[in-house]
This record gives sequence, structure tokens and C-alpha cells, in this order.
Amino acid sequence: MLPRPTYRLNIPLTAATLVLLLTAWEIGVYFTRTPMYLLPPPSAVLGVLCEHTALYTTAAAITFAEALGGLALGSAAAILLALTVALLPWLQGGVMSLAIVLKSMPLAAIAPLLTIWLGFGWEPKVIITALLTFFPTLVNVTVGLQTVEPARLEHMASWNATPLQVLWHLRLPHSLPYVFAALKVAAPLSLIGAVVAEWAGASGGLGRIMWLAYANLNLPFMFAAIFILAAAGIIIYGMLTAIERRVVFWL
Repeated sequence: MLPRPTYRLNIPLTAATLVLLLTAWEIGVYFTRTPMYLLPPPSAVLGVLCEHTALYTTAAAITFAEALGGLALGSAAAILLALTVALLPWLQGGVMSLAIVLKSMPLAAIAPLLTIWLGFGWEPKVIITALLTFFPTLVNVTVGLQTVEPARLEHMASWNATPLQVLWHLRLPHSLPYVFAALKVAAPLSLIGAVVAEWAGASGGLGRIMWLAYANLNLPFMFAAIFILAAAGIIIYGMLTAIERRVVFWL
């Protein structure tokens, strides 16, 4: 079993660190007289967020929905495949080969193709996000299901447990820390996947705002979207950590 994680999201320390970094950024931009089109100060970015709150709220809702849908689809597919491999080990070679092929595909090139085939709706964004989150989840969950101590497997065998009973009562509980480790990696990746897909073509979302800001060299608008994505990543990680402490209570 994995050792108890030593990292916990310390909200006051995280907030203090962010304030310190933003203050240093603001002072650095002011004294170096960096042009706005190269690096805007945080005050300008926060001003954009305050002035266009409705715009960014709507865009964030679209992107987060796409990211959540892709994360759910990719993680569910990965977990189901990992469970199948645990029951049928002879499938592992083929499953992992397929996973490596999917991982090796350049998503930045696939996103425009999916947009051409499926249009500018949510479908290509969810698929891209699912592809991005599938591999790390599959690898982690597969390792968690397969690294059970031999003594425990022998104990289950002495009770004439079926492979399904071993999976349910031993392999699954043992794999839960690995599942959460996978989700902590896949959840921020889902945000990246949604934004990359929106850059390829979308009618809304944070990726669309970032693409328009990039095309017009409007960096405050772009950094405002980046700030929202960064905050969302921190919040998601903190939520997963809190859920993990309650679900994997025996660590």
C-alpha cells in the first residue's frame, strides 16, 4: 500500500505565496517599464476580470463543463480497461499498446480534424480532453490493481476466492490511492485539453477568449483567462485531496 501522502493544500500558505508572487510581478513590470503588450501587470489583469466578469463567468462555465465531461469519459474508460486487464491479464499487451498509440498522437493536430468532422460544438472538446486524461489514469490504476502483496493474494486463494472476489475485496481497495493520484494528474490536464480544443475552433469558452486575445495582442485578456484556469487547477487539486482523505481513510 502507498504511504500516507505528506502534501496537503495549505490554503493560507498558498494564498500568501500567490500574493507575494503577484506583488513581485507588479513591482517588476513597473520598474522595468515593460510594455502592456509584452507583459501586463497583475493589476491590469484583475481590472479586466472585474470589468468583464459576466464574459469570463460564461466562458469559464463552458470550458469547465467540457473539461469535466472529458475527464469523466477518459477516466471511466481507463478504469474499465484497467479492471478488464486485472481480470484478463493476457489483454495487457494489447491494451497498453493502444494506450501508447493514443498518448503518442499529437493532440494539437487532432483537434482541428475533430473540429472539421464534428463541428464547433462540445463534442470535439470532450473527446480531446478524454484522450489527454486517458493514459495517466490507465497507467496508475493498472499499477494499483497489479501491485497487491503476494501474501494477500495467497490468503485470498486459500479461501477459494474467485478472480472477481479478489478484484472487489482486495485489488480495488488497494488501487484507490493510485486512482486519486491519477485524478490529481488528469484533472488539470482536462483543463488544458479543453482549452487546446477551443483554440482549434469554438464559439465560446476560455480558449476562444485566449485565441482572440492572442490575435489582437491583448495580453490582459489572455492573462485573465490564464488566472482563472490556474485558480481552477488549485481548487480541483484541493477538492481531490480532501475527498481522498475521506475515502482512503486507512492510509
